Formats: sequence, C-alpha cells, structure tokens
Amino acid sequence: MKTKSNCYNKKGEAIDFMEWAKLLEDKDYKIIKQQVLTNGKFVSTVYLGLNHNYGEGKPLIFETMVFPKKGDYQDLDTDRYSTLEEAKKGHQKLVEKWKNI
Repeated sequence: MKTKSNCYNKKGEAIDFMEWAKLLEDKDYKIIKQQVLTNGKFVSTVYLGLNHNYGEGKPLIFETMVFPKKGDYQDLDTDRYSTLEEAKKGHQKLVEKWKNI
C-alpha cells in the first residue's frame, strides 16, 4: 500500500522524503525572504516543504515568523501558506503589522 506524501516542493507538487531533504540543504531554495525591521524585529519567511496543515485543505508548506530580533527566536507571530505567492504576500503583511510595534 502506497502512502500519500507529506512532502512538497515550492510548486506544491508531492515529492519523496529524500528529494525534500535535498531541497532543504539549499539555503537559497529554503529562504523566501528575511529582513530586520527598523524597530529591530526580524521577519523570516521560509519554505518548510512538510505539510503543516493537520486537517483538511491545502498543504501548508511555507511559514512566516516574527521574532524580537535576529538571533532571539522567541516567536511573536506566525502564519503559514500553501503557495509561494501567498507566502510573499504574507511576509509583507506581517512586516506591515510589526514595523511600528
């Protein structure tokens, strides 16, 4: 019996575990955008590749997190996305939300 893959590439196509592991080794593939805001907050959007949707619906394979500062990884906010386009828009949304806080 073949099991459904829980790993995806950036296009949302199911891939096997070994292919996913190789993609994670590529920093340029994994990091979508990272920036330090003028208030010191660090916003990072990355490709996860593993589905973080534990219920019904599209796989959530990208994540944006906001941290107090670069190197201090106590997350202040998090959002996850299904597509690269959603991830890029979500990154900007969290930048706007946190740039003055």
